[in-house]
Amino acid sequence: MADQLPKDKQPVLRVMPRSADTNSTGDIFGGWIMAQVDIAGAIVAARCAKRRIVTVAVNAFQFRKPVYISDVVSFYAEISKIGHTSVSVAVTVYAERGWASESYGECVKVTEAVLTYVAIDENRKPIPING
Repeated sequence: MADQLPKDKQPVLRVMPRSADTNSTGDIFGGWIMAQVDIAGAIVAARCAKRRIVTVAVNAFQFRKPVYISDVVSFYAEISKIGHTSVSVAVTVYAERGWASESYGECVKVTEAVLTYVAIDENRKPIPING
């Protein structure tokens, strides 16, 4: 059975990778996906912390399927844990296969990750999260 985009959630980020984002075999670089995952997670963490945050850990990262040029890549993120100064965010990534693909219209889960962010003050020191 094919994956589907979550119907009860909105993506935090949606983007279409370009040819400059590929490796030598034509797949999208894992590092590009990791950067987008970090951006999506940071948006959710900053909204929760209501202040500046920094990435402190990539707790888990699993690439399930490749991403291709012309895929529409959607990043869904939700808080999995709130600590005193930290926020852990689970990010799930789906690719809707693009018009240049044999699998046009197919939706697949391509990546799952959990990242931890810490709230910081103007001196870059950890600061408590207020709700």
